[in-house]
Amino acid sequence: MTVINPNAEAEALNDKLAGLDLAGRLSLVAGLGGRVVFTTSLGIEDQVITAEIGTHRLPIDIATLETGRLFAETLDLITETEAQYDIHVQRFGPEKADIDAYAAQYGLNGFYESVEARHACCGVRKLKPLARALEGATIWITGLRRGQSANRAETPFAEYDAERHLLKVNPLADWDIEAIKAFVSENGVPINPLHARGYPSIGCEPCTRAIKPGEPERAGRWWWEQDETRECGLHVAEEASAIVAQ
Repeated sequence: MTVINPNAEAEALNDKLAGLDLAGRLSLVAGLGGRVVFTTSLGIEDQVITAEIGTHRLPIDIATLETGRLFAETLDLITETEAQYDIHVQRFGPEKADIDAYAAQYGLNGFYESVEARHACCGVRKLKPLARALEGATIWITGLRRGQSANRAETPFAEYDAERHLLKVNPLADWDIEAIKAFVSENGVPINPLHARGYPSIGCEPCTRAIKPGEPERAGRWWWEQDETRECGLHVAEEASAIVAQ
């Protein structure tokens, strides 16, 4: 796919996607040409996208970031999902040399000590593997939703990712959690059992806790930090560029 004006291309795609259902959105994106990659964290919304890709046999690569610190339940869900939809989820993990260098500078669990150390850990375990997962891609599909946090409230259906030089598509941007749960129930989509234990958003085990009643969906991520808009850098351009540069 040749992109002459990437921002205009993203705006036009955003308008087209707004009028389609999820299957239509994914089918449209899959037909644009080039390599299309969906990165899944195996969270409930990502499982909805995976189900549609698998059910409709769409030519979209599915990848996950196997950080080395995931919950056992998440790892088991990868295998279960592959079997149910007869798909392959590509795993991209950190390099041992990067983990060793991080541990030497900060300590293996140094991410608890400072925001800098936490960003550095996300850079090694998530940002660098993501770069490998997206090599050669022209379109990146994510499970971002506007209802996940205040920081994501303006998430579009399509945008140009200037850091990675590709189109980023968020086909569930306008779905709320009740619509997600209804789809899962109606279609028998396998989900992480941790969701039923108070974990609406699930990342690495040391960095995720169950949320309390009334807390936002992502309150359990990096809960010891005070910044309510905290992210790992995957979806925040300025953080991504800073982490990768380290």
